[in-house]
Amino acid sequence: MNRLNRLMTGVASAALVVAATSAFAKDDITVAMQLEPPHLDPTSAAAGAIDSVLYTNVFEGLTRFASDGAVVPGLAESWDISEDGLTYTFHLREGVTFHDGTDFTAEDAVFSLDRARAEGSTNAQPSLFAGIESVEAADDTTLVVTLSDPNGSFLFNMAWGDAVMVAPESADNLETTPIGTGPFAFSEWVQGDRVELTRYADYWGEAPALEAATFRFISDPNAAFAAMMAGDVDAFPNFPAPETLGQFEADPRFNVIVGSTEGETILSTNNQAEYLSDIRVRRAIAHAINRQDIIDGAMFGYGTPIGSHFAPHHPDYVDLTGNSPYDPDAARALLAEAGAEGITLRLMLPPPSYARQGGQIVAAQLRDVGLDIEITNLEWAQWLEQVFRGHDYDLTIVSHTEPMDIGIYAREDYYFQYDNPEFNALMDTLTLTTDPEERSALLQQAQEMIAADYVNGFLFQLAKIGVANADIEGLWENSPTQANDLTDVRWTD
Repeated sequence: MNRLNRLMTGVASAALVVAATSAFAKDDITVAMQLEPPHLDPTSAAAGAIDSVLYTNVFEGLTRFASDGAVVPGLAESWDISEDGLTYTFHLREGVTFHDGTDFTAEDAVFSLDRARAEGSTNAQPSLFAGIESVEAADDTTLVVTLSDPNGSFLFNMAWGDAVMVAPESADNLETTPIGTGPFAFSEWVQGDRVELTRYADYWGEAPALEAATFRFISDPNAAFAAMMAGDVDAFPNFPAPETLGQFEADPRFNVIVGSTEGETILSTNNQAEYLSDIRVRRAIAHAINRQDIIDGAMFGYGTPIGSHFAPHHPDYVDLTGNSPYDPDAARALLAEAGAEGITLRLMLPPPSYARQGGQIVAAQLRDVGLDIEITNLEWAQWLEQVFRGHDYDLTIVSHTEPMDIGIYAREDYYFQYDNPEFNALMDTLTLTTDPEERSALLQQAQEMIAADYVNGFLFQLAKIGVANADIEGLWENSPTQANDLTDVRWTD
């Protein structure tokens, strides 16, 4: 073979290699989650697992949360606010379609907001829409929302998964067939196993690098470890077995991603239950808790102690852990004073490992001060029905992952069953306040009030601990909301 032939052969071979590499470049991903959504309609349930699959991937709102927690344009590319703070004029993006091919217009936005705020709505966050007086479509791409009072959090509220845009043609079937405007369209839900998404060809924005995504549901931490090690899943953004992270850190195939979340992990307390309506008993429980032992035992050191319902990374955070230090002797004295020694309390635990493992530690700490604790493990659907909606519990452990959600303490008939008119008035004032310094002072006051009332046992801020294939980039490091946003995720190799 002469030199020219050898050169041509080499060029051809190189071209084949490049073509093959291009042809076989990975464009799909399998993401694992511990909890399976109870259904697929983010506008009618409080389960964070729904947003973890669908937020920004399938459904979009007028605004959205970016990876750093900032509120940025979504389906509204811009907006104007009247001088009195009552009227928001949203300028909607043109050329947006739902996954069934129908156009997204201002009329769909009117329908979505009116549906969420209607009497009898099943939306889990009605307070997001409570201040809306009217919603009108000025034209196909102009939405006018009028508030009854100024609301400094309105754009923030519109970024929640509960405020995503849906169409009247598909709204009745969202629980099983979610149809949104996002970069991925719903393909299939194999209950008990996985949800599959595919790239939407007519997406209005930049097309994602991924052609397809599968969300697999693996509840058992041991199975989660085995699936990652075997390569059966590509990423587990909220990994449930922190005790195994050292093995992943030592393996060049993986990246361990540690960030923060909005998840205040609390010993939720039924404030209207027998004995627990007595602040002395609630205070005793708070003093019986050793937060660091719970973090070390259940989370293997990952987590930040909290003394109120507020994220430590927020600029308005007040460290109130000193309000309820670990003091078992004080706990015993308070129980004796309240005549509550030896009482039995029911501790209902949902599936996440922080709850199940943390619950065992909390139960031991409470037993140490003289309380009899009965533990019941519930599946997620049971927990939602019995605890969240039915209020049939004494204590439970759950991480509240909604961003800056201290306002839940003012909600009528919320599952804590906390009723403090002074706190409710404070939240009303906060809603009407737009000045940043004034809002900061009110938020600090709110933290102090619920801490002083010992509404719940405030445990720790949930860390975001993820494990992913080392060739993946674009996964969120932090969790400003409960979501696995795949819009910027890609394979690097």
